[in-house]
Amino acid sequence: MNVEHVSLDMIAESAQFVGQQLTTRPRVGLVLGSGLNALAEAVEAEVILYYSDIPHFPNLTVAGHVGQLIAGQLEGQAVLVMQGRAHYYEGYSLARVTLPIRVMQMLGIESLVITNAAGGLNPAFQPGDVMLIRDHINVPGMAGLHPLWGPNLAQFGPRFPDMSRAYDPELRRLAREVAIAAKIPFHEGVYVFLGGPSFETPAEIRLLRIVGADAVGMSTAPEVTVARHGGTRVLGISGIANVALSEGVGETTHEEVLEAGRLLVPRLETIVRGVLQKL
Repeated sequence: MNVEHVSLDMIAESAQFVGQQLTTRPRVGLVLGSGLNALAEAVEAEVILYYSDIPHFPNLTVAGHVGQLIAGQLEGQAVLVMQGRAHYYEGYSLARVTLPIRVMQMLGIESLVITNAAGGLNPAFQPGDVMLIRDHINVPGMAGLHPLWGPNLAQFGPRFPDMSRAYDPELRRLAREVAIAAKIPFHEGVYVFLGGPSFETPAEIRLLRIVGADAVGMSTAPEVTVARHGGTRVLGISGIANVALSEGVGETTHEEVLEAGRLLVPRLETIVRGVLQKL
């Protein structure tokens, strides 16, 4: 188990490096998941930084994750966009995986829009659907593998942060209004975070459905936890890239996830743009 800590000095060094490149203080952070990187092309970019050039940022090893931090304007908002993200299964600690969220907070973002490609567990879901995340189940975190494990960074938040409103109801209301106006079919549901990198077995799918999960993925919950610890409002959106399979019926591939992500980009871009307009 990787339990590396990330210190306040490390976060400050990363934030100072990024901040020196910025001309405008970012107000909204965006995290783009598997296959959703094309959304970053909509940003009027002022600065583009490779993760590999930013002190202490985790490098990415997964296909479909570009690894760039983009600062610019989108729908009149100053945004800071993560084009790709690191995952625990790549060998990083959850503290390192979530370091970019800390950097965003130190640079002054007020809201975070976080997206992912997820597997649909709810029988009503189809590939290409959008799910506004209402809540999450952090399975590794419940077992002790938690992004806030170790010394508390009191400069960001309390030792025991409240997670009863992890996903901001007002931001979700705005997203709902945009989706309805644009006639984008969507769901609202519970996302469950698993460590990966293997996809779920049929027995695991049955278990996750029993506990109330509507979609499953390998990210998001740690980042949201850190965001909420620091008082940042969060809108979470899952793009349903595939549906959970019954025993003995086909198999799930990363390529399938990326392809569905490309189909989801127009819907997600419409929702994100609309929410930014309403903020």
